[in-house]
Formats: sequence, C-alpha cells, structure tokens
Amino acid sequence: MTIADLRTSLRTAPLPRPWGADVPANHVVVCEITLKDGRTGTGFSWTPQIGAHAVQALLDHDLREALIGLPAHPEVVWDRLWRHLREAGPGGITTIALAGIDLALWDLRCGDSGLADVLGRRREEVPVYGSGVNLHYPLEELVEQARRWVAAGYRGVKIKVGRPDLAEDVARVAAVRDVIGPDRLLMIDANQRWDLHRARRAISALREFGLHWIEEPLPADDVAAHVELRRSIDVPVAVGENVYTTYGFRDLLAAGACDVVQPNVVRVGGITPFLRIAELARTYDVPVYPHLLSEVSGQLALALPLPVMAEDVEDASFAALGLLAEPYPVQISDGVLRAGAHAGLGLRWSR
Repeated sequence: MTIADLRTSLRTAPLPRPWGADVPANHVVVCEITLKDGRTGTGFSWTPQIGAHAVQALLDHDLREALIGLPAHPEVVWDRLWRHLREAGPGGITTIALAGIDLALWDLRCGDSGLADVLGRRREEVPVYGSGVNLHYPLEELVEQARRWVAAGYRGVKIKVGRPDLAEDVARVAAVRDVIGPDRLLMIDANQRWDLHRARRAISALREFGLHWIEEPLPADDVAAHVELRRSIDVPVAVGENVYTTYGFRDLLAAGACDVVQPNVVRVGGITPFLRIAELARTYDVPVYPHLLSEVSGQLALALPLPVMAEDVEDASFAALGLLAEPYPVQISDGVLRAGAHAGLGLRWSR
C-alpha cells in the first residue's frame, strides 16, 4: 500500500516547571499520514526550544511531495527521505522532521497491536528514574523535588550540575543524596557545560556521592575528549541525547567513549534509526537508556535487550502537558512504567 498524503499541525505547550528562562514551553509537530486505502497513522516531531517552524516547513514543503507515492514501509521510506534531505544537513532539524513521518509509519505498521509487542516485548515493566531540568532551582526547591521522587517510589533520580562554582554543585548533590538515601541511584547531567579539565575536577569532587553515571560532561561530538575522560575516571559516562545519526553513535562506541548511550527517538529520526542504534550498542555490550519522551521511549524500553530504565521529567510528559487524550499509552506508578492496551503507538492527541 502506498502513501497518499501527509498533514501536519504545530502545537506549543507551556511547561508548568519551565526548563529555565529560555525554555518556557515544548513544541510538537503532529504528523498524520494517510494511505491510499484510507488508513491513517500518526506520529510527531518535537523540540523543546527552537526550530519547530523550520521542522514543520521541511515536512510540508520538502518531505510531503517526496513521500507521496512511496510504499508505507518505515525502513524504505526513512532511507529514501534521509538521502533526500542530506543537503540540509545529516542530522538536527532534518532527522527531527523525519521522526514525525517514521513514527506515523510505525503507528500504521503495528496495526491492532501495540508497539512493544510488535518489536518483541522482553519485559512487562521498566523501572523509572525521576529527572529534573533543575540547574536554576534554588537548593530548597531541588531538595523538595527529590523528596517527591522518593515519595513516588522512583528507583533513581537525576539532577543537573554545572554551576559556575563547583562548591555549589557539591552542596546540591550532597543534599539530594541525603534526601534519597544510599540505595537509590543518583545520576548527574552536565548538559555539555564542562571542558575536559573542569569535568575531571568536578567528577573528582562529586564521586564520593556514589554516582551511577555522569551525563553529557563534554560537548556531545567531542569523541576524543570523552575517551580521555572515561580513561581517567571511575564514574560511568552516558552520552547520546544530542547525537543525531547512527554514525555518531558508531564513532562513540568504537572509540570506547561511553558506558551508556541515550538516543532520543525524535532527534535520531524515529523508531527505525533508534532500533539500528540499539542493535549497534548491543554489539558493544553498552546499554541503551532512551532519552525523554516517555510515551514512546517507555514502549521502546520494554523491548530493549539489555537492562534499561525509563526517564520521567517532572510534569513534562505529553500527558502532563495536556497534549494527549486518555487513555494514555503508558502509565507510571509505584516507580515503574507499564504500557497500556492499545494499537500502534497509542497516541491520541487532544484537540
């Protein structure tokens, strides 16, 4: 069956807990693909800060015409359209735009079954860790957030680091460790704020708090620096949310630059490249922990071969932002994520 049409709509949802003064909202481009027999599939592209209008323009003006008439096969379409967009860049807004199409095609491929079952469900639930975009929070607010995660039964928590004064990072990590106790996992995320020297100093000062990993300590595409850092510390290194292609993940893995990879299913271009990255990581015995977007990432996590956790950013899921109508595709309770009984991706966008 071939593709007859693509329609998009842009939605902006204010964040109840802004991710800083420059990120007050998330943007979603909902993509609906119609086949010649009338069946429809729905996917989405997403960006938390900038680029949403550029992504929608690529979909409407550069991808729609190239898409119509192609077979409704996610892998075939993805490879064809990625080559089509390469002149605009191999990753970034190009792969973010492709994700909307790829997710819609996977929604169609699933038919009456849910995504996890189509991929091959390996577990009924995955543990969840609480994640906060909280570097701008005062210490008291950060501690209260950690308390909420403990009350929710989350198995781990992740907080932002990278304050100008390292002593502030130490005090904040110490306070969160004190709240969550010795048994919960504690991850820290520097969001590419450090250089190699600062990263070594910071991790040396913070390692006493039993860190499960340090996330994005350095610029995401500086493979050589990640290799050097990993050689000189005993805290696992997690990277990937700002890596856009399978080649980028290949280079990190082949160089021995990381212990965990964190592809974002939209930024890499959808489920098709996500699965390729997961299989690549498996050959290196490196686990995949999907980044954000729990409504889809959680379903993917249920089918991943190695141990995994789902990330839940407080009050930032599509459901929490009012973008979805019930029933929601995943549920989080008692510290674990489970998928509901639904067809396809299970995303019913609110009007």
